[in-house]
Amino acid sequence: MVIRAVVFDIGGVLEITPDLGVTRQWETRLGLAAGELDERMHDVWRGGSIGTITLDDVHQALKDRLGLDEPRLAAFMADLWREYLGTPNTELIGYARRLRPRYRTGIVSNSFVGARERERQAYGFEDLVDEIVYSHESGMSKPDPRIYALACARLDVRPHQTVFVDDAEVCVTGAREAGLRAICYRDTAQVIAELEALLSSAGPVEFSFTT
Repeated sequence: MVIRAVVFDIGGVLEITPDLGVTRQWETRLGLAAGELDERMHDVWRGGSIGTITLDDVHQALKDRLGLDEPRLAAFMADLWREYLGTPNTELIGYARRLRPRYRTGIVSNSFVGARERERQAYGFEDLVDEIVYSHESGMSKPDPRIYALACARLDVRPHQTVFVDDAEVCVTGAREAGLRAICYRDTAQVIAELEALLSSAGPVEFSFTT
């Protein structure tokens, strides 16, 4: 079966995003118990991830629920975005860039309000791939099958013509259940090797996309 599109996750795949301990550091700074910050902000984090609230709403909730003044709010958000963005996986980004124009390429990311602007500035993902589907813009998140269907529709390919790469097993499983082929990211060399093997075994690309 011909493969026409390759789609990537961002965090942990195109971005290297180790846990920097930001939440625990701020819990200590604010005198909160372990886990309390996320407990207070749980619905806000969820709302921000599917776009039911704005970034201004997030900032106001942080002020109201954690007692942050403007300087501490700015410092907290700077730390949060630093952890969120991580550093670029330059090898995989370079590989993804070389897939075009032979393959359609895309991104499906469980994201947060404000992510597009920051990732555009930091990494220029909009120039890397043909389509980006962010959860905070689409109102749904992986492993919801609808988000994979949306990515395929925007790329003008069918699910079985698409390969998806993610570092979360639940999202890989979700993609497979939605009809895509999927690879679980463990390291860059492994993913590139598996992609190359899969693309080679699938045969040459036919340059006629669905309508």
